[in-house]
Amino acid sequence: MNALRAVLVGCGGISRAWLEAIPGIPGLEIVGLVDLDRARATQSAAQFALNGAEVGTRLPAMLERVQPDLVFDCTIPEAHVEVAETALNHGCHVLGEKPLADSLANARRIIQTAGRTGKVHAVIQNRRYDANIRRLVRFLRSGVLGRVTTVHSDFFIGAHFGGFRDQMRHVLLLDMAIHTFDAARLITGVNARAVTCHEWNPPGSWYARDASAVAVFEMEEALVYTYRGSWCAEGLNTTWESSWRIIGTQGSLFWDGGAAFQVETVRATGGFISELATVQMVPPDPADRVGGHAGQIADFVACVRSGRAPETHCTDNVHSLEMVFGAIASAESGRTAPLSEL
Repeated sequence: MNALRAVLVGCGGISRAWLEAIPGIPGLEIVGLVDLDRARATQSAAQFALNGAEVGTRLPAMLERVQPDLVFDCTIPEAHVEVAETALNHGCHVLGEKPLADSLANARRIIQTAGRTGKVHAVIQNRRYDANIRRLVRFLRSGVLGRVTTVHSDFFIGAHFGGFRDQMRHVLLLDMAIHTFDAARLITGVNARAVTCHEWNPPGSWYARDASAVAVFEMEEALVYTYRGSWCAEGLNTTWESSWRIIGTQGSLFWDGGAAFQVETVRATGGFISELATVQMVPPDPADRVGGHAGQIADFVACVRSGRAPETHCTDNVHSLEMVFGAIASAESGRTAPLSEL
């Protein structure tokens, strides 16, 4: 099996997760590192012992020089469309950091280019590759809860980042909520149709702009999904994966975002409150796609080799991005935002 040759562009902090994972993935070789700051790319090559990798500041020149099969995009969101189009047009498959793009217009440009070139473009949604959410999804698909009708998620973390996030507009929705929205799509198996969202910045917030939000999504199949979140909630923090309550016609499930699950289903009806039974969560399955960044990069490599479409292919992942920009549109307008009009 010939190794797939990859160029990684953007050697900032997030690239560490990639460069730590890649040595453990058989048949994958980093042959180039690109960053606007050449010294940073050189430092990454040395830190991760990529002694044979080329270093440069311009992606087009690097692609001509090393002729890779893959490009890994770790740049800022505003650069994603340029990196993706450059790589796809050069004949490379692309796996990029979230979000797909900094706007829906640019996301659609990427989708169009991927379709025209016949190359794969997918997005890192590393929280899909968590063992606990995979267990949850398998359990729901078993039908034990009946038809899922309502899903609620809570994300509350008092995050003192400092730096650019303290001044960002829509900091929670733009920087973090896509993880939870994408998880909601995975859990429910359906896409959003419309959203009503309210943003605010609570007294005592250390952010300059709105760092809290509540959103109600009207999903396909008459399912309702609600999101409550804050970057400036001190105390009783949720996990980074959020906490979840999932309601079906035959029972409910609570997941704390970690390893704790509680499930109750209807044993008998007829009284004021139905008689309930406790149900055990399904065990982990070795067939589940897990492993965070490492798991998703390995799965992407397998998809490129086999022709199987990644589950976070750009044509699918754009629906998670629509939820983000729909929520922002609703918050700014004060009205419900149909996602079909974005």
